[in-house]
Amino acid sequence: MATLFQFVMRSGPTPGVTFPLEGDQLIIGRDAVNAVAINDAEVSRKHARLTFQGGKYVIEDLGSTNGTFVNGQRLVSSTVLKPGDVVSLGEQIVLMYEGLSSDAGATMIGRKAARPAAAPAPVAPAPQYSAPSAPPAPSGSPASRNLPIFIAIGALALICLCGAALWYIDSNYMWCTFFPFLSGCG
Repeated sequence: MATLFQFVMRSGPTPGVTFPLEGDQLIIGRDAVNAVAINDAEVSRKHARLTFQGGKYVIEDLGSTNGTFVNGQRLVSSTVLKPGDVVSLGEQIVLMYEGLSSDAGATMIGRKAARPAAAPAPVAPAPQYSAPSAPPAPSGSPASRNLPIFIAIGALALICLCGAALWYIDSNYMWCTFFPFLSGCG
């Protein structure tokens, strides 16, 4: 059976990894023997099942702890997947369901003339996930990533300003002017 569909991980332990879907019945889960193996704590050992029926994959949750969602809706029964569907396992794992081949007899409607379709790139077998070797890249805007630096510079400037003020008071013998409650100020 030629690969017609695949999952692409959009969010999770290995973003960008593709999982070619080949076979009549596939299990998605944390167990390494599964056809779609995702080593993450949110994924159950046997999380969901894909069944190939009538040229399409049908997905069903296998009683997972964190749930299986298609386009944001929690699965309560079997659902037929369509290319472009977003499959989520728990809250953090997001897979995009994609079709790899198209109907050569299909008609495309558009303003520009259709270009000849390029052959799909060969799909490498899905690597088995192991523990990450480096921490994930920080997220957010560059300003939020630099926030600790700005706080440190501000704290240093405040300390220098206080030190300069105390030096000025001490060098001009103004202690009693600013702090009349001190002993010896009369």
